[in-house]
Amino acid sequence: MRLQRPERRIGLLFAVSLVLLLGLFARAFLLQVVQGSSLASQAKGQQEDIIEVPGLRGSILDRNGQPLAGSEAGATIYATPYQIKDPPEEARQVAKALDADPGEVLDAITQPGGFSYVDRKVDLKKAEAVDKLGLEGIGQVPDTLRVRPQGDIASQVIGAVSDEGEGLTGIEAGQDGVLKGVNGERRLVKDALGDPISLDNVRDAEDGQPVQLTLDSNIQAEAEKVLAGIGETSNPINASAIVMDAQSSDVLAMANWPPVDLDNLSQAKPEDLLNTGTSYTYEPGSTFKAITVASALETGTVTPSSTFTLAPSIQVFDRVIEESHPRGTVTLDVGDILAQSSNVGAVTIGLEMGATKFSRWIGRFGFGKPTGIDYPGEEQGIVLPYSDWSGSTIGNVPIGQGLAVTPIQMVQAYGALANGGILRPPRLIEKIGGEEVPEQKGHRIIGPEVASEVRDMLKGVLAPGGTASEVSVPGYSLAGKTGTAQVATKYGYSDTKYVASFVGLAPADNPRIVVSIMVNQPQGAHTGGEVAAPGFGELAAFALPYLGVPTDQ
Repeated sequence: MRLQRPERRIGLLFAVSLVLLLGLFARAFLLQVVQGSSLASQAKGQQEDIIEVPGLRGSILDRNGQPLAGSEAGATIYATPYQIKDPPEEARQVAKALDADPGEVLDAITQPGGFSYVDRKVDLKKAEAVDKLGLEGIGQVPDTLRVRPQGDIASQVIGAVSDEGEGLTGIEAGQDGVLKGVNGERRLVKDALGDPISLDNVRDAEDGQPVQLTLDSNIQAEAEKVLAGIGETSNPINASAIVMDAQSSDVLAMANWPPVDLDNLSQAKPEDLLNTGTSYTYEPGSTFKAITVASALETGTVTPSSTFTLAPSIQVFDRVIEESHPRGTVTLDVGDILAQSSNVGAVTIGLEMGATKFSRWIGRFGFGKPTGIDYPGEEQGIVLPYSDWSGSTIGNVPIGQGLAVTPIQMVQAYGALANGGILRPPRLIEKIGGEEVPEQKGHRIIGPEVASEVRDMLKGVLAPGGTASEVSVPGYSLAGKTGTAQVATKYGYSDTKYVASFVGLAPADNPRIVVSIMVNQPQGAHTGGEVAAPGFGELAAFALPYLGVPTDQ
């Protein structure tokens, strides 16, 4: 019996050893055969990183090739919060390198989870300063920066870009497919300690294509200077200035007020990001009287010598239209009606033409539909079809009320007066990816003689007795029209809120530029002659010599 006990123990040990050995073989088989490919893949992943290399966004240039917006290499700084041992100290160091607020950096690096952005779109100098800190839990990846060498000039026209590199507004949005680059990839191989061994190119990044605008940076800067002065003096809700080449219809300047900081979009109101020149509609007021007169001349309703005896007011169905300034009964010819901005005279001419015919001419001058300028979000304005006209509508539209337009529509219409009668869509983009964008030919709406006659009449607006008589540019003849429109509310037209505007041509006899100034609800002085017309004079005084236009007086 005593001899059997050791034999049992030996047998038991053998059995256990056999089980353990079989288990080891099974484990080895599982690791080498069944899980081998998976573990190999994991090991490879630990040794290799794929780094995305952003493609640079294409440049936006002015007509002379000067950059308005461009791109350069940068970085995004990120944190792995759970790896950070001393958050307050690391926040202090990182904030100093980035020239950022330490509290904001501390908030970023203490976010719950395994990843958080510390700062995006960081220039390489700051990124290098962060890298030199050698802080655990702080890393960076390649990124691109949108830079504007001339500051925020033409900011609303150019538009904003998101942190992800997507165009949000303006040209950046409208031409996003052209401007946006294609990201590349690089493979970073590291050893067992995590040190880099090699960096191989997997796919090249492709930079975006440039977009060249018709804007002239110098004229644009002057237009923004003019609006800044109006903003300081009149404190309007918004304002717009447009300068267009009268012969080619190239837009040389398109300025907005108030200005907007594209690098600080969170502080901007959504409406401040809009390009007022194409996206804001307003009742044009008396600037529309030039369209009324041109239509009447072209249809033979009146001639330049036609005269009218005009009472102080006129009734059209249920509406009484009065002059802006009290007067007695007078006799005025068509030119006097424009120069003195007579409401009664313009309505009289509209009645002579007739509502049916006049409604067609509003459309012929391009109102009620987009101009076709290559810019996103262009408004078409508001023009009632003739079927919706009431009896008093013909008493409103000849003086620029009862319809809404955009500044670019007014520039386009006056462009036809300037170039001899051709309605041509304004051009804002000259080249896309180096390829010329052809000028649009447009179509004739009035004859050269009528266009010349209207220009002669518009000279009177800036002559003694005209509504903009104090505006002049030495050596040059000027023509144009003031506008002072009451703002429409749900209770009718306001007696305290106005849109002041001016649309002008220079030189008057052979125009090189068309200029529009629109000021929405100025404080204090509120007429087009007081608020907007001087801005036209300033822009003409700068642009004409700059463009090499010879004097004509």
